[in-house]
Amino acid sequence: MKKRIRYTDEPMGPLRIVENFLPPPDQLVLREEGIKVTLSLSRESVDFFKQQAARSKVPYQRMIRSLLDRYAAQHLKSAPKRRRTTVPR
Repeated sequence: MKKRIRYTDEPMGPLRIVENFLPPPDQLVLREEGIKVTLSLSRESVDFFKQQAARSKVPYQRMIRSLLDRYAAQHLKSAPKRRRTTVPR
């Protein structure tokens, strides 16, 4: 049985109107452009991701993609900037 919340007429304190800061619904979920690749992974890796994904109730491919995206983003931030050099013709 759930506990019932009992409301009282106590003062709430100073109130203020908050500006709407949420994006419109069509901007809540952005789809990134995907590229299909063929990749051979070890059975142990795939089994691991399948087990973890089942626990989290998400597709295992999405979990692998998220891992790769985070790995790439981390290394893009820390990668040294390369200077472009031009080759004389």
